Amino acid sequence: MLQLSFDELGDQSGLPLGATDWIEVSQSDIDAFARITRDAQWIHVDPDRAAEGPFGRTIAHGYLTLSYASHFLEELLHVEGATNVVNYGVNRVRFPAPVPSQAKLRGRGELLDVESKGAARHARIAMTIEIENGDRPACVAEVLVRYAQDEG
Repeated sequence: MLQLSFDELGDQSGLPLGATDWIEVSQSDIDAFARITRDAQWIHVDPDRAAEGPFGRTIAHGYLTLSYASHFLEELLHVEGATNVVNYGVNRVRFPAPVPSQAKLRGRGELLDVESKGAARHARIAMTIEIENGDRPACVAEVLVRYAQDEG
């Protein structure tokens, strides 16, 4: 994990953040996401039907894959002195490859740029979510994170 002070964060554009550990996407994770989002399409939650489908088994929702970006960012970067860290948005999201159930994913990041906004820094981070032994990434996105300090 890279650790930067709040002040150092503003001077680190183009900084590679490295890669995280691998995590497994289980069928129970996919099923839970389907319940929460009310997106129970058969390709995600019906292993028997999905076995006959285009991918040979169930696949994770693209938005489930994207949601792991927050977890991966916590492993990649810690900003000392930031008292408030929030997801601010996402730009240019793509899902180049499906994520089969039981696949392992990891995040790879690069700090693209940082903009100062009063007592806050807005970081734009290139996040690539890789599939173990995959030819293409599961997700590529520009993740926006707001790091702030108390003004008092």
